[in-house]
Amino acid sequence: MAIPFLEPENLALTMSRFQTAKMQQVSWEADDVPRSSLFDDTFYTRGDGQAETAYVFIDGNHLPERWAGTDKFSIAELGFGTGLNFLETWQRWIAVRSPAQQLAFTSFEAYPISADDMARALSRWETLKPLSGILVSRWRQTPDLPVLWQLDDQTRLQIIPGKADELLREWDGRADAWYLDGFSPARNPDMWGRHLMQQVHDHTAPDGSFATYTAAGDVRRNLQAAGFVVSKRKGFAGKREMLLGRKPG
Repeated sequence: MAIPFLEPENLALTMSRFQTAKMQQVSWEADDVPRSSLFDDTFYTRGDGQAETAYVFIDGNHLPERWAGTDKFSIAELGFGTGLNFLETWQRWIAVRSPAQQLAFTSFEAYPISADDMARALSRWETLKPLSGILVSRWRQTPDLPVLWQLDDQTRLQIIPGKADELLREWDGRADAWYLDGFSPARNPDMWGRHLMQQVHDHTAPDGSFATYTAAGDVRRNLQAAGFVVSKRKGFAGKREMLLGRKPG
């Protein structure tokens, strides 16, 4: 499967049809947990966001075992947020990848945060600092989305601004794994609607997967209606359940 990236010259032309990303304000709770002022929800759990990312998205999509033996792997994400999901994925990828393997990570983000807020949100995780430093530095140097970065010889990151349901109609890629990480369905329902979940399904490779922290009934039904085989798993840090699933081959 081709790595699903728009080339830079086509990227700017395509993105000109969509809204410009609007920077969102971040407030701070105890222990420097960032909270979206726009959606009145935290960007990650008040406990340990890094552990949550590993449990929900990496384990939920059965990574890195699925990376073994594949030349190319594509991950797509709804909501880049602080970049924590990408950084934890990048760190795990570096630890297990073989020479010449390629990872493509595409994230759709309508409301990015500032470089200063990103740096503050990520500063609590020592193990991520070498990689978070690279990401924050790039973020400071690139004031506007979209971006298309080759972060190392085997890792490519693309962040596309705007509303995900509009963007996915134009995206010509298919992901092997999806991170569904919008804010709470009760606070950000547009990121969990039936039409968008259908777009996610249609842009998933056969035998591809998704994982998400939520187990909301409407979200589960929308994913099932789209064509995913959906199952539940014990949630992270006291949450009763989360959803994961796959697209039949």
